[in-house]
Amino acid sequence: MLKDFVEQNGFEIVDIEYVKEGSNWFLRVYADKEGGIDIDDCGRISEYLSVQLDEKDPITDAYFLEVSSPGAERPLKKTQDFYKAVNSHVFVTSYEPIGGSKEFEGLLQSYDEEVLVIEIGKKKISIPVAKVASARLAIVF
Repeated sequence: MLKDFVEQNGFEIVDIEYVKEGSNWFLRVYADKEGGIDIDDCGRISEYLSVQLDEKDPITDAYFLEVSSPGAERPLKKTQDFYKAVNSHVFVTSYEPIGGSKEFEGLLQSYDEEVLVIEIGKKKISIPVAKVASARLAIVF
C-alpha cells in the first residue's frame, strides 16, 4: 500500500507502530529520506496513507494516524541501519544477559550480519545479532 509511494518519492519507512495509549489507538509511521524529512514530507505521506487506509479499511478500531521523523534516537531495524550507525553512539538491549547485562550503551565500533561490537569505555562487547532485542541511536549528554 505504501511501498510504491515511498520509493517514488525517495522516502524510507523506518518503523511502524500500532499502539494503545489510554483509551486511544495510534498508528505511527516513522519516515525519513536522504538529507532528512520535513513537515511537508510528513504531510504528503499522511495524506496518501490516510486515503489508502480509508479505501482498504484494514484497521477496524478507531485510531489516530501520526507520521513523523524517527528523531535523533532513530531505531536500528534493518541491516543497512546498523551499517550506517557504525561509529555512532547506540543503545542496544538483548533477549538474554551477555556478560551479566541486557542493556548496552556505547560506540558501535563494527557490525556484520552476525555480530555487532560496542565499545563501552575501554571494553568491547560482542553481541550476536540474533540476540539483539532492540537497538537505536543514542544521544550523548
